[in-house]
Amino acid sequence: MTRRFRRRALSLIMATSVAWSQVTHAVLAEPRPVSVEAWQRSSSARLVADGSLSDVAALSADDVWAVGQQEIWDVWKSRGTIRHWDGSRWSEVAIRDASGAGNLRGVAAASPSDVWAVGDGHDGVPYLAHGDVNGFDRVRAEGLWTGDWLGGVDARPGRVVAVGRGKSRDLDPRKSNWTVGLIVTGQNGRWTVQETEAEGALYAVSEGIAVGDTGTQPLIMHQSGDTWKAMPVPDVPGGYLRDVQVDGGKRAMAVGGVYHGPSDVEPLVLSWDGKHWRRVPLPGTDARLYGVTGDGKGRYWISGYDPTRETEPFMLRCEKGDCEIIRGAAAQGRSSVRLQAVTYLPGKGAVWAVGHAVDLADRYSDVVETFGPGGPPPKDS
Repeated sequence: MTRRFRRRALSLIMATSVAWSQVTHAVLAEPRPVSVEAWQRSSSARLVADGSLSDVAALSADDVWAVGQQEIWDVWKSRGTIRHWDGSRWSEVAIRDASGAGNLRGVAAASPSDVWAVGDGHDGVPYLAHGDVNGFDRVRAEGLWTGDWLGGVDARPGRVVAVGRGKSRDLDPRKSNWTVGLIVTGQNGRWTVQETEAEGALYAVSEGIAVGDTGTQPLIMHQSGDTWKAMPVPDVPGGYLRDVQVDGGKRAMAVGGVYHGPSDVEPLVLSWDGKHWRRVPLPGTDARLYGVTGDGKGRYWISGYDPTRETEPFMLRCEKGDCEIIRGAAAQGRSSVRLQAVTYLPGKGAVWAVGHAVDLADRYSDVVETFGPGGPPPKDS
């Protein structure tokens, strides 16, 4: 493929772009701020050329982590990157590993000194890195094989869970060629690798719930003791899930799509009420949905990309089963903007979404979009 064609192919599967416009008032779990929620502005974590951010996680407004990839199109220079926001500026945090990280897809923080990132290693083995603002070290998890893939991670004090896909470890010859979802758990210095009973893949995990697809249907796994079990989900042929936000035992939201064909993908949102997963009705849109975050009080924000209006940042805001589209203004010189992940900033009532923009010459640049009530977003440095 030509370089230009590869860029266009990647843009079909990479995620995201963020939001603007006004939102109508609704009944909230707490009083709505005086100002109307709106897109505030676009900034950058200042990755080098052809960079994109894949995931973001906020411990506070002064402690935000993001991961991604730089120089995507140069096989010799392409490398993963970890960025940290300290309240005034973004900085790159060193990864102390000579083998090198490839694309980093997921980040999670249990505390300022307990941060995890996952993705690809240049050696073909899934990459896990652990550290803080002083730097990250690669962690070799027992049980991972060459060719395995990790896409999502969740960190709690003393425990980390990463999910992805790989070849079945089952000795049954009928399953030897299966691609199955992998759940990798690290606790007290020991690692376990579990796989889904059926074929499939997992892309995200949050507080004991992992989501993905079987290839034909959405897949949701729930932790029960030391095992993971499939949960009943609505029958959605062609459905898949790419992110999940869990806000306690009785509230969660998972987002993805329904694949009908290469250029025909329908957005999909499932909500959990403590007993059942149900499909959430959405306003009319052909948007691709990639990331979801919540404030813990029943409000959710979903980042995505609308191929019918690809130069305009796109987001959904959902509460009590109702979702609204929020769009941003198209920026000059951009052919598209995609937001691949989104996080809520505790105490600020703001949401940050990350991803990339593509300019008219097909060059990528990372974006950090701010959405929330009142005041301007922090200045990038």
